Amino acid sequence: EGMGASYFFTSSDLNPTAGPRIELLAKLRNMAIHPLMSQPDKYDPDTTVVFLNDVAICREDIMELVHQRLHQSADMVCAMDWTYAGEHPTFYDVWIARDMAGDTFFNIPSDGSWDFAWNLFWNNTATRERFVQHQPFQVFSCWNGATVFTAKPLLERALGFRGPKKTECFQGEPEIFCKELWKAGYGKIAVVPSVNLEYSNERGKDIKALKGYASQWVAKDGNDPKDTASKVEWAKDPPKLVKCMSNYQDQTWVPWDQSLA
Repeated sequence: EGMGASYFFTSSDLNPTAGPRIELLAKLRNMAIHPLMSQPDKYDPDTTVVFLNDVAICREDIMELVHQRLHQSADMVCAMDWTYAGEHPTFYDVWIARDMAGDTFFNIPSDGSWDFAWNLFWNNTATRERFVQHQPFQVFSCWNGATVFTAKPLLERALGFRGPKKTECFQGEPEIFCKELWKAGYGKIAVVPSVNLEYSNERGKDIKALKGYASQWVAKDGNDPKDTASKVEWAKDPPKLVKCMSNYQDQTWVPWDQSLA
């Protein structure tokens, strides 16, 4: 408040583990953006929204996401989030994230095995190369523990969060949000692989030791404004089909804009 910022704090008794999880999560997310959407005339269209899940995150991670959204002229960017299901970490938000082929970041067979979790982007060479080089890459959808996006669709179109419709693939509210961003013309969505997060302080330190801090990659890449290799070449159209994975046993391909026509 001393620097002229408005501050809103709220809490809720809504418990996503004791009811329709996706609908309740959507309600909680809408509570967070309610001040923005209830008074859109008070906010600049260039406002940036920062959403953090229960991740162990560094200040520089948040700043790098904000920077990359502006640097890439992106509508939305996400981190990479990881979990230690075993000795080695695996990418976590596989239920939400879809690449530009409409597929999951790694293959999950119908038995639910994560044995292929270390083979990220196995069927998308271009995306895999940028991931290995720690360069941002375009995706159809992501959230991955932390995301930064433009407030324009919230201010101009009152685009918020919701659960799946009856005629729609059962999916998480962040994937539906990304799908509606594409429909509204905000399809510049990317993952920033230099930002790597985990869900506890202890394991968060392990991830940083293994994957590197964002500041390390920034220092390595340099700040040459003429360097265009790190820039995303944006595809204007989403994939025609996107994998629907309501559960591991039920995986199908559906039109990307299912229920939005």
